[in-house]
Amino acid sequence: RYTVNFLLITTQLGFCSVYFMFMADNLQQMVEEAHMTSNNCQPRKILVLTPILNIRFYMLTILPFLVLLVFIQNLRMLSIFSTLANVTTLGSMALIFEYIVQEIPDPSSLPLMASWKTFLLFFGTAIFTFEGVGMVLPLKNQMKHPQQFSFVLYLGMSLVIILYICLGTLGYMKFGSNTQASITLNLPNCWLYQSVKLMYSIGIFFTYALQFHVPAEIIIPFVISQGSESWTLFIDLSVRTALVCLTCVSAILIPRLDLVISFVGSVSSSALALIIPPLLELITFYAEDMSYVTVAKDIMISILGLLGCVFGTYQALYELIQPINHSIANSTGVYA
Repeated sequence: RYTVNFLLITTQLGFCSVYFMFMADNLQQMVEEAHMTSNNCQPRKILVLTPILNIRFYMLTILPFLVLLVFIQNLRMLSIFSTLANVTTLGSMALIFEYIVQEIPDPSSLPLMASWKTFLLFFGTAIFTFEGVGMVLPLKNQMKHPQQFSFVLYLGMSLVIILYICLGTLGYMKFGSNTQASITLNLPNCWLYQSVKLMYSIGIFFTYALQFHVPAEIIIPFVISQGSESWTLFIDLSVRTALVCLTCVSAILIPRLDLVISFVGSVSSSALALIIPPLLELITFYAEDMSYVTVAKDIMISILGLLGCVFGTYQALYELIQPINHSIANSTGVYA
C-alpha cells in the first residue's frame, strides 16, 4: 500500500513537472518570436533560436497561476476546467493535423528502425503517455453512473490511441529527426499556429489541476491529521502551494521535456501499470484456482514491465547526465 501510494505521488507530480516544461517551452517560443510573427505560415527554418530569457523564467511566471488553480479542491468543479481543456486541445490538434498532412516529404529517406537506445526511451515515453491509472478510481467515484465507467474508459483510450498513432506517424513523416519533444514547437511562426500553442498550453494548464488532485488527496489528509483542527485550512493551502513549488523546482532543475517524460514513465508509470497490478492479481486470486494462461500472462507482463523499468531508467539517466547540445536539446535529432 505504501509503495503504491509513493509511486502514485511520484508519477502524478512527475506529470505536473512535465506540464510545467511543456507550457514554458511553448510560452518561450511564442513570446520570443512575437516580433517576427506574421500572417505568412511558411515552414519553420530555424528550430531553436538563441533564447532571450532562460526557460526557467517562464516556469516561474506560470507558478503563481497554478498555485491559485490547485486551491480548487472539488473534482466536479475541476471537471469543468477539464472540459475546457479538452475543447482547446481538440481545436489545437485539428489545426496541427491540418498542417502536418500538407506536403509531406518522401518518407523513404527516413530510417525504418531506430537504435536500441532510442527504443528504451520510447518505452518510458509510451508508458507515460497511456499511464492514467492514478485517475481511474477518483473519476469513477465521482461519476453519476459508475457502472458505465468501463465503456467510458475503453472509448476514451481507443480515441487516444488512434490520435497518438496518427499524430506521431504523420508528425515524424513531416519533420523527420527534427521533430521536437513537443510537436507544437515545430509549427510555423505565424499568428494562426501561435494560437495553436496558446490553446494547447491553456489545455495543459487546466489539466494540471486534475493530475495534481491525486497526490493532494494522498498527502494532505495525512498532514492535516498531524495538526490542530483550527489550522486545517492553512495546512491544506500550504501543502498545495509547497507541492506545486516542488513540481516547478523539479522542472527548473531538469528542463528536458523528452527525457523527463521517459524517466517518469520508466520509473513510476511502468511499476503502476505493468509490474504491480499482475502481481496483485496473482497474490489475491492464486488460491482460487487461476488458469495457467492467466498466471503466465501476469508473469510475462510483470517481467516486461520490470525490464522496461530497469533499462529505460538507465538510458534516461544516462542521457540526462550528458552535456546538452542547446541547438537540438528538445529535438529527436539528439539521439541520431
